[in-house]
Amino acid sequence: MIRRLKYNEIDFEKYTQCLENSEQRKYSATRDFLDITAKEQWEILVYKDYEAVMPIPFVRKYGVKIVHNPKLCQQLGVFSKKDDLELNKQFLNYLENNYLIRIYSFNDGNKLKEGFRTKKNFLIYPEPYEKVFARYSPKRKRKLRLDQEVLDHSEIKEVSFQEVKPFIEANIIGLGKETDLSSFLEIFQTSYRKNYLKFLAFFYHGKIINVIATYSDCATVALLGTFSDKEYVKLSGASVLIDTKIKETIETNSFDFEGGDIPNIEEFFRGFRPELKPYGIIESSKKELFKKFGVLLAKGKVF
Repeated sequence: MIRRLKYNEIDFEKYTQCLENSEQRKYSATRDFLDITAKEQWEILVYKDYEAVMPIPFVRKYGVKIVHNPKLCQQLGVFSKKDDLELNKQFLNYLENNYLIRIYSFNDGNKLKEGFRTKKNFLIYPEPYEKVFARYSPKRKRKLRLDQEVLDHSEIKEVSFQEVKPFIEANIIGLGKETDLSSFLEIFQTSYRKNYLKFLAFFYHGKIINVIATYSDCATVALLGTFSDKEYVKLSGASVLIDTKIKETIETNSFDFEGGDIPNIEEFFRGFRPELKPYGIIESSKKELFKKFGVLLAKGKVF
């Protein structure tokens, strides 16, 4: 039996235990990550006595609860000791019959019905770095061979959020409005303060030209942001930073590229020869949401 529990009703000890023992374990479903990204606006669906759980983040529009993955939270879905198609269907049916859904992502470990829409993600699993590097594409290996002049005048350093904030503000792309930048920076700052997020910077002639932001938890290092000064793209600083992070962590942690649906980004990620790991996603237009609102309202299920 599946039950719906609001945030203040969740037994977080049992929830965490279920996640840690699940086949689909993801850092993005942990309490800390969801508290940071969704600001405690999330609840769960739970099967029996926490034998399986499904976190449900939401926003409120005009007092109506709408399911929406928070910024920087790529995958959620069902977490259980053994992934089960029929159980996943039960959770999916409950979700679709009781919620207004704008965007909700399952995880790459969830079996779902045929024809379910998917998005791309890429992962490298733990093994010795030498084996990982050996698989890099010839082009990626060439990009990592820096000219002597660059080697003589560059360095890679871990930096603080305050040090890197102005660079991120100046070089972040793909945001629609100023409030998006503010919320991204708030997530970065809080994650950094809680010691989950690290910033690695490529300096050239004493100036930052590339930065990557990586989140570490649940034996995974996730690439949450790549920021580059357009004037220095040819120096391949982003490739060097990602390779450096992989070299430091891959023996004991998976490396999660957190994306891959945009063609040029997919091509860039594929140069590291990761595994393609698609995950299911539900997405509704505003028109579809309005129609679904009427249906749920008639059933008394909008709350």
